[in-house]
Amino acid sequence: MSVTTTKFKHVSYLWDEKKAAELAGDEVALLIYRSNLLGADLRLTNYGGGNTSCKAMATDPLTGKETEVMWVKGSGGDLGTLKRSGLAALYVDRLLSLKNIYRGKAHEDEMVELFNHCIYDLASKAPSIDTPLHGFLPFAHIDHLHPDAAIAIAAAKDGKKITQELFGGTIGWVEWQRPGFDLGLKLKQCLDENPGIRGIMLGSHGLFTWGNTAYESYINTLEVIERCAQYLEENIGKKAPVFGGAKLQSLPKEERLTKAAALAPVLRGFCSSQTRMIGHFTDDQRVLEYINSNDLARLAPMGTSCPDHFLRTKISPLVLDLQPADDLSDVKALKEKLTPQFESYRRMYTEYYETCKHPNSPAIRDANPVVILYPGVGMFTFSKDKQTARVAAEFYINAINVMKGAEAISSYTSLPRQEAFDIEYWLLEEAKLQRMPKPKALSGRIALITGSAGGIGKAIAKKFVEEGACVIINDNDEQRLDNAGKEFQQKYGKDAFTGVVLDVTSAAAIHNAFKAGSLAFGGVDIVVNCAGLSISKPLQDHTEKDWDILYDVLVKGQFLVTQAGVEVMRKQAIGGDVLNIVSKNALVSGPNNAGYGSAKAAQLHLSRLNAAELGGDGIRVNVVNPDAVISDSKIWESGWAEGRAKAYGVTVAELPAYYARRTLLNEIILPEDIANACFVLVGGLMNKSTGNVLNVDGGVAMAFVR
Repeated sequence: MSVTTTKFKHVSYLWDEKKAAELAGDEVALLIYRSNLLGADLRLTNYGGGNTSCKAMATDPLTGKETEVMWVKGSGGDLGTLKRSGLAALYVDRLLSLKNIYRGKAHEDEMVELFNHCIYDLASKAPSIDTPLHGFLPFAHIDHLHPDAAIAIAAAKDGKKITQELFGGTIGWVEWQRPGFDLGLKLKQCLDENPGIRGIMLGSHGLFTWGNTAYESYINTLEVIERCAQYLEENIGKKAPVFGGAKLQSLPKEERLTKAAALAPVLRGFCSSQTRMIGHFTDDQRVLEYINSNDLARLAPMGTSCPDHFLRTKISPLVLDLQPADDLSDVKALKEKLTPQFESYRRMYTEYYETCKHPNSPAIRDANPVVILYPGVGMFTFSKDKQTARVAAEFYINAINVMKGAEAISSYTSLPRQEAFDIEYWLLEEAKLQRMPKPKALSGRIALITGSAGGIGKAIAKKFVEEGACVIINDNDEQRLDNAGKEFQQKYGKDAFTGVVLDVTSAAAIHNAFKAGSLAFGGVDIVVNCAGLSISKPLQDHTEKDWDILYDVLVKGQFLVTQAGVEVMRKQAIGGDVLNIVSKNALVSGPNNAGYGSAKAAQLHLSRLNAAELGGDGIRVNVVNPDAVISDSKIWESGWAEGRAKAYGVTVAELPAYYARRTLLNEIILPEDIANACFVLVGGLMNKSTGNVLNVDGGVAMAFVR
């Protein structure tokens, strides 16, 4: 094929000839390169969506002869991050021979098992259900993508006619059917009946394009999608206002965020009735245009068309019966208003399951919505972890784009309910879910740890993330927080944490921190009061300023943070944990320690009082008492070390060894030790324990609680 342009308006041309030249001769490397470029542009395909392939000659390890092999993206994975290990490699002749034993659409699932008999590379990824779609087309390089612009045409009522006219017969059309062996045969039939076509549109689903080389396939894909996008641009808003025009106006940005933060924990509580969920919020302009429109009530119940969208967003969203200006401060009244809305959604989903199920269908899954729309404010999505919730939002925005385009050129059509069910509860899809790793101990949990940019706080935050939690890291030192954020980003990725500046003596700053957590994740489950400071002085040297800052940070800070955290937990009504990092000094009387020691004692007793009060809400309050944790601590930056060294008659350099020698176990205590103790209390094995004190001090007899 001839390339006429490399300049595009609606897609990104990313091909680097120098880079490609370095890969020349290695078709698999070029496949991976092309796949990564396609996956880098979300206008071409969404996260985890689509697949690509190449066919090339390779040496058969059994015969030593050259044989044709197809490399195709395996089950799961993402084009943008695809590596060789993510490919399945199959003998082409064996794959084609499966046509001889195919027993028809009623026996689709058994064919997937037979793909294993076609494997060329025994170390390759498991083949996906789309394998025959690539295998039966005789092209060296093939792209199967889910671009919004193409799906908008594919999901339009007149999609087949529009495709024919738009591409002059050079793009074929195959009506919707579930991916699998028979669909692969239908693609080959379409090609046989329309020789010379450059691609095939799959009704309500996506696009197949190809080429003789990796570059030809890439440029062909871009050109077809560019033409689809250009056509939509020419028609959107031409025959009628987008989505029937605006029914209402959005609140101003800051008001939207305030509303969303107030509502998110309540919604999270409803959505967590079966499994604890993590939330995501967006007020993207594309979302607002849709949810504020006259056509929302008609389009939202229809659900999505592309199976990739549907699997991540559920049958349809829940549109809240709330006005943008509604007062959300009365939580009891708000829940009374929302309860019947959630009950209605769950009944709808259960009815859908009962109506469409087969004798061998998997059991009904969580009947709560994934996508929740609040007109005038934005979109909430809830799922088992932050990445899945965020990706669900991205996919629903894809669905919005599809509806917008389809409505502009014709009218939007969604998957019939039975077809949607047959995908959602497909036994092969269920098997994929069963193969997924088991949730970690803190999966679905959200933790705010004060002072978590360093020392004990950071160690706790890291431990919680490693055990599956999302964390809200914070500090009153912006530079320290920024450095911690970069470390967390590199080590754990953007979905594991959010960061916010927090001074625990400021009620406004505390409110802002919990607001950030509600917007990022939907609420909070674990509050760890760890922020602190130490001042060690003889009684006569202690100033009123010393006293005030100790009590403001340690006691008032713990009180205010707990108060704000409990407010969020009560909105969720799914329980929670408060952990207070106190000190051995709360129990032991030491020299030169009147302010710090008495503040720590106040923290300990405040913990007991809170435990007694909050048990009825399912909120546990426990204490971890460290001693002499010096590593990565801001304590060393103050005069505390000198004060304690003077009190004990040792040098600052001798202080760690001195602390270790005075313990029963002769151990230096590290931040990680405190983090492990915190995990013990919230990790699931002590859910019936509250009001406890766990000493992590190497063994100090004077600090024994009893």
